[in-house]
Amino acid sequence: MNIARKVLSMSVAAAAMAGLAACTTSGPDQPPIGAATQKGVEGSWIDAKGTGLSTFTGGTFTTVATDTGQKLADGSYTMTGATSVQINGTSLIRQTPVSFNCLLVSTSQLNCTSSSGQNFVLTRRV
Repeated sequence: MNIARKVLSMSVAAAAMAGLAACTTSGPDQPPIGAATQKGVEGSWIDAKGTGLSTFTGGTFTTVATDTGQKLADGSYTMTGATSVQINGTSLIRQTPVSFNCLLVSTSQLNCTSSSGQNFVLTRRV
């Protein structure tokens, strides 16, 4: 019984040490190591069906088809709050204006609503 208790204690200690070894810190002003380093919506986002890839950079966005690379839409975006963004542009296929309001619910998820009330989710592509 004594040996079993020692083996169990050593296993628990080894698991705890392995867990601690996996933890890393990068300082109070830095994102955790391995986290997306983009600020706000900057970067690439893919729709839930995987058909469109939107890239946000410097106040402009472009959306391309993931299968052909064909540009589907482009325009501009403005952060209207710490986690909210307004997107305006043109659908290049329909030659019509597009407008969306989105909420950055996490560093990897953007919940959007079109001006016509259609909801969709974009996921950050790393």
